[in-house]
Amino acid sequence: MDAKNKRSIILLGHSQSGKTTLAENILYRCKATSRKGSVAEGNTVSDYGWDEIERKISINDSFMFCNFQDTRIQIIDSPGYIDFYGEVIAGIRAVDNAVVVIDAVEGVQLGTEKAWDLAEELAMPRIIFVNKSDNEGIDRNKVIADIKTALSKKAIALDDGVELTELVAESDDALLEKYLAAGSLSNEEVNAGLRKAVASAKIFPIIFGSSIKDTGIEGLLEAIKNYFVSPDERPVPELSEGQITLNPDSPFSGFVFKSIIDPYVGQLSLVRIFSGKLAANSSFYNNTQKISERFGQLYLLQGKEQRQVELADCGDIVAIPKLKQTHTSDSLCEQAHPVVFKPMVFPEPMMSASVKPRSRLDEEKISQATAKLMAEDPTIKVYRDAETKEEIISGLGDLHLNVAVGRLKKRFNVEVDLGTPKIPYKETVTKSVRMQGKYKRQSGGRGQYGDVWIEVRPLEPGKGFEFVDKVFGGAIPRNFIPSVEKGVRQAMSEGVVAGYPVVDLQVVLQDGSYHEVDSSDMAFQIAGSMALRKATMEAHPALLEPIMEVEVYIPEEFVGQVSGDLNSRRGRPLGMEVKGKTNIVKAQVPLAEMFTYGNDLRSMTQGKGTFSMKFLHYEQVPAKIANNIISKYQAQQKKEEQV
Repeated sequence: MDAKNKRSIILLGHSQSGKTTLAENILYRCKATSRKGSVAEGNTVSDYGWDEIERKISINDSFMFCNFQDTRIQIIDSPGYIDFYGEVIAGIRAVDNAVVVIDAVEGVQLGTEKAWDLAEELAMPRIIFVNKSDNEGIDRNKVIADIKTALSKKAIALDDGVELTELVAESDDALLEKYLAAGSLSNEEVNAGLRKAVASAKIFPIIFGSSIKDTGIEGLLEAIKNYFVSPDERPVPELSEGQITLNPDSPFSGFVFKSIIDPYVGQLSLVRIFSGKLAANSSFYNNTQKISERFGQLYLLQGKEQRQVELADCGDIVAIPKLKQTHTSDSLCEQAHPVVFKPMVFPEPMMSASVKPRSRLDEEKISQATAKLMAEDPTIKVYRDAETKEEIISGLGDLHLNVAVGRLKKRFNVEVDLGTPKIPYKETVTKSVRMQGKYKRQSGGRGQYGDVWIEVRPLEPGKGFEFVDKVFGGAIPRNFIPSVEKGVRQAMSEGVVAGYPVVDLQVVLQDGSYHEVDSSDMAFQIAGSMALRKATMEAHPALLEPIMEVEVYIPEEFVGQVSGDLNSRRGRPLGMEVKGKTNIVKAQVPLAEMFTYGNDLRSMTQGKGTFSMKFLHYEQVPAKIANNIISKYQAQQKKEEQV
C-alpha cells in the first residue's frame, strides 16, 4: 500500500477508560472482525493474554490493523496502569499518531496525563476521544474545560463552529491574515488548515462518543484518515548516526521497539520500518550489534494471530520471529547505509523484592526464565545481590511484580516467593585497639600453633581495608604473613557484631610468635581471625547503612506532604527545583526506609508522583536501630547454636 494511505496510531489513556473496547469497535466497523469482543467476556482481539483475561486489564501493547475506505490503519492498544508504563514508551516509538481516550465520567486521570506528556515530547499529532459521553449526567462543557486545563488549551471539539475556525486561523499566519481581512474562511480552507494544525500538534480535535454504544466511531475513523499524518509526512526520528528519507524507495531502516516471547514461535521482534522495504526470507544489518542477520517469515499481527506477508515497507509495523542476536532498541538498516536510532529510555524500577525459588528444580530454571522476562519487558530487572546473596526482582510497582511472578509460574513453570530484600549493612570500628590472637592445639603428634598481635585502626569512610606488616626480627616467618592477612579478611567478611562485612579499617600486624614444628598456614589464619574478632569487639564497633540520593517528581500541591514524609523516613533534604509543571524534591534517605516508598508515594500523591534513587555512601546507623539489628542477629545465632 502506498505510504500516503497508511496511518499508525496508539490508543493512550488511563486504565478502564475504554481503549480496548474502542479497538474492538474500530476493527468491527472496518470489517476486520466478524464480531465485537468484550473485556468482561475475555474474548477481545487485543487483550488475549491469560493474565489480561483474568485481571480484565491491558498489560502489554497489542497490535492490530484494519482498512477504512482506502486507508490502512495500524493500531497499538496500550495499557493504562502506570505499572506498565514501559509498554507505552515502546508503543509510542512505533507510531506516528495517538488517539487519547478519556472517560467522560472520570475526566482526565493520571495515566492520561503521563501518556499525553510523552506524546508532547515527540510533538505527536493527537485526537482526543471522549468515551462514555452518553452516560447520564455528563456535562460536555465541563469535560472540555477539564481537557483544556489538564492537557492543552488547543484542544477543541470538531463541531464547535466559529471557535474552531478561529483556532485554525491562529495556527497559520496566512490563514489568520485572510480571516482578519474577510471575517471568515471557506470549509476547504478550514479543513486544510485543520489537517496542517493537527499534523504539527497545534490543534487537538475532541470527538465525543461511546465505544460500547458504537457512537462517534465513524467520525473518529474519518478524523484519523483526514487529519493524521502518513509515515512519509511525519518528522524524521531522532538519529545518533546516519540519515534517512521517509519513503519506500529509500534504503531500508527500522527500529526494534519491542520483543514478545511467544510460547509457540519463540521470540518475536517487533520492528517499525521507517524507510525502504523489507522482504521475507532476506537479511538486514543490525547496526547496534554490528552483525548481519537472516530471517524467514515476516508477520503482521492481529492480536495473537500472526498473518504472514512477503513484503513490508515504509510505515509498517511487523513481527520477525527467531532472531538470534537482535534485541529491543536495536537499529536495523542496510550495511552500506548505516543508521542508529536514538534508543528508548525506560523508567528505573520503583519497587524491589527478594526472590526465593520454592524447589531445587525452580532454582535451576529461574535464570533462563527471568532472562526471557527481561527481554520482553525492559522495566523488569532481575539480578543477584553480591553482598546479601539474594536474587532481587525490581519493577514499577506491586502489580508489575505480581504479574511477573504469575508469568514465571504460568509460562515457565517456575514458582517463587517474594520477600523484602535484606539491607546490605556493614560493620566498622570507631577507635584503635591492640589485641592478641593465639591459636594452640595439641592432640598427639604434630599440633597447631599460631600467635599474632594486631592493632585495629578506623579508616575514613569509603577507604575499605588496609593490611600493614610491621613484624620485625622474624617473630613471624615471612611465609606465614599472608596467612594472617587471609584469616583477618575471612573474619571481616563474616562480620563480628551482626554478621555483616567489616569495612573502613586498617589492620597492623605488629608482633607474634611461632613454633618450628607446630606452626602452619592454617594456624596463623585462625590466629589472625581470632585477633580481628576480639579487637573489633573492643574497638567500639558500629553498624553502617547505605544512604540513597532520592529525587521525587511531583506536582506542586504535594510538596509539603512528600517533604514531611521523607523527614519521617530519616531523610535529610537537599533542596528542590522546578521543571515545567513538575517539582523535584531531593533528599538523602537510608535504603532501609525506601522499600515501600513506591506504593506509599502513589497513595499520598493520588498516583501522580514518581521517584528515582541511587546509592550515595554509607553512614552509621542510629544507636537505637543498630542495637535492635544486633540483638536480632545474636538471638538468631543463639538459636542456631542450640539446634
